[in-house]
Amino acid sequence: MRWQTGRRSSNVEDRRGQGGGGFGGFRLPRIPRVGLPGGTGSGLPGGMRVGYPRSARSGGIGCLGILLLIVVFMVLFNLGPFAPPDTEVSTVPSSTSLGPSSSSSGDELADFVSVVLADTEDTWNAIFSASGSAYREPVLVLYSGYTQTACGVGQSATGPFYCPADQKLYIDLSFYDELRTRFGAPGDFAQAYVIAHEVGHHVQTLLGITEQVDVARRRASQVQANELSVRLELQADCLAGVWANHANRARQILEEGDIDEGLGAAAAIGDDRIQRQQQGEVVPDSFTHGSSVQRVRWFRRGLDSGEVNTCDTFSAVDL
Repeated sequence: MRWQTGRRSSNVEDRRGQGGGGFGGFRLPRIPRVGLPGGTGSGLPGGMRVGYPRSARSGGIGCLGILLLIVVFMVLFNLGPFAPPDTEVSTVPSSTSLGPSSSSSGDELADFVSVVLADTEDTWNAIFSASGSAYREPVLVLYSGYTQTACGVGQSATGPFYCPADQKLYIDLSFYDELRTRFGAPGDFAQAYVIAHEVGHHVQTLLGITEQVDVARRRASQVQANELSVRLELQADCLAGVWANHANRARQILEEGDIDEGLGAAAAIGDDRIQRQQQGEVVPDSFTHGSSVQRVRWFRRGLDSGEVNTCDTFSAVDL
C-alpha cells in the first residue's frame, strides 16, 4: 500500500503511556465476548464489530418494525448518485509484506494509522460533499492497555473499536501483532482495513443508522438483536470497501497483493472461523459480525462498486 507520502491527519490523540481507559470495537472475539457499553467496535475474530451490551432482552421487533427499519435505512442511504468507478479494482496475487513495523516505539505504526485516517477523511469529505452534506471527522485515539471513553472503559484485549457517544476511534497498536500472528492476516492494507471499518461505523453514526439499530435491538429478542448487529457490521465492512475504491481511484494507494490482504483480514475475523477456533463448534444464531464469507462478500461489494447505496445490508434478503 502506498502510504508513506500521504497526508497526516490532525485528528489523532496519543494517550500511550498515560494509563487510563477506553472501550472497544474492532474486537478480537473471545468466548465469551465482552461488549462495549454503548460503543461500536470491531472485534477481530468476528470482526470489526460494534460492541453493544449483550444484556438479555425480551420481546420481538415484529414484521412491521423490521419493515419500518428498512424504510428508514433506505432513506438514510439516499445520499445521491455516486458515480461508478472508472476502472474496476481487481484481485491480484498476495504479497509477502508484513506492513508497517510494530517496533519498540510504535511510531511508524502511529504514522501509518494517521495517514490512513487522513485518507478516509479525504474520501468521506468528498462523498458527503457530493450529496450536499458535511462530513464530521472523527478523532482516532492511540492508547496502551486501557483507556476511558464516553462508552465506558476499554481494554486492548477487545481490539480496535468506535464509540458513537464521543465519535472517536480507539486502537492499541499492539493489536496489529495479533492480527498478523494469531489470525494470519499480515500486510499494511489489512491494517488499513481495520481503521476503515471503524470509520465505517462513524459514517453509520452520522447517518443515524447506529442509533436506529440500537433502538431496534433493545426491542428485539437476543437472536434478532444479533442479526441486526451482523447487518450493522457487514455494512461497515462494505463502507470500508467504498473508501478503498475511492481512495485508489483518487490517489492510487493500492499495490500488488493489497486486495488479497484486505480480503484475507475480512475472512480471518468471521464469526464462524473464530467460534470454530475457540469453542470447536459454530453457532450461527450467536453471530454478531457475520461469517467469513459474508464479511468478504460485503467488503468486496463496496470495493468493486464504490457506491454507498450498494451497502444497504438491512434490506438484503441474502447476506
